Amino acid sequence: MKFTDENTFVAPLLAWYDHLGTELPWRGAHDPYHVWLSEIMLQQTQIETVKPYYARFLAAYPTVQALAIAPLDDVLKLWEGLGYYSRARNLHRAAQQIAERIEAGQGFPATVDDLLALTGVGRYTAGAIASIAFGVRAPVLDGNVIRVFARLLDLPDDVTQSATQAKLWQVAERWLPEMRTGDYNQALMDLGRLICKPRTPLCKECPIQASCAAYANGTQHERPVKAAKAETPHYDVAAGIIWNERGEVLIAQRPLDGLLGGLWEFPGGKQEARETLAQCLQRELREELAIEVEVGELFTKVRHGFTHFKITLHAFTCRYASDHEPQALGVRAFAWVMPEQFDAYSFGKADRQVIEALRSRRGMLL
Repeated sequence: MKFTDENTFVAPLLAWYDHLGTELPWRGAHDPYHVWLSEIMLQQTQIETVKPYYARFLAAYPTVQALAIAPLDDVLKLWEGLGYYSRARNLHRAAQQIAERIEAGQGFPATVDDLLALTGVGRYTAGAIASIAFGVRAPVLDGNVIRVFARLLDLPDDVTQSATQAKLWQVAERWLPEMRTGDYNQALMDLGRLICKPRTPLCKECPIQASCAAYANGTQHERPVKAAKAETPHYDVAAGIIWNERGEVLIAQRPLDGLLGGLWEFPGGKQEARETLAQCLQRELREELAIEVEVGELFTKVRHGFTHFKITLHAFTCRYASDHEPQALGVRAFAWVMPEQFDAYSFGKADRQVIEALRSRRGMLL
């Protein structure tokens, strides 16, 4: 891959950004806490989805120290619905790390290396925070910037490959301007999102069209090159809406490490080969909570997609059949709650849909 050390499009790009760049709640003040919070929330999430969460988070935790001392369960509840919950756990842990630095007189980490030492902060996020909040001359490379660079270079290489991405990081580093690096990085991100779109790039409106090799060669719709995705696997999952004689429902908290870590759920698990959904549910409840249940009717079925797989969640009404309390064997905690208490706990999307189905059938709550 050939590229020049000179970024000839910086001036028109910044001029476009100054006039047409997106106004966002976290732009302008250059507060590192605000920049960091927004960058974590924006990972794999649309801007319009993030805005209300960002506002609520700052209202609840106006400083990084406030976030650091907050209970993790409260942070997860505030994050509920934003998805990718490991981000919330990492955000909470990193806030504690930053608060320790501030208390020690070191301040908010301002260099790429110091930012990379924080839990949940990778190369892109470190570069974004350092450049936007502190004016550090640091590159960024996210999906939007990769697409812009692949078209500027008319790059025929697969951008999902680590070798290609390593070369693109070199491009990002060499093309950095001497001044206004934070604005430049944000301009690239805005350009990729608003103009250099994945399927329908608005080339006629692009401020750096003259520097784009793909546009010159008529290959902009063929860039970036990506390998075909493998078929997304699907799993059937059984969950129990387990009632006791007091009219309470049993919920369980997932372990902190792993998918949806720290969230609450209707207990159950993935169906294995040659077992029915009822058998699956009974096995999972023995393994995770050491309990027995009588599995009743299928109450509702929920389809949900994660990043790398899809599930169908089959929720069954169940009667508690053990003469002892559950044990937290494969879960972090458990609780017996009345249905009206569900809102006090943070659930993933699929389980929230089960709750909605419960509430829609008033008779189940009586």
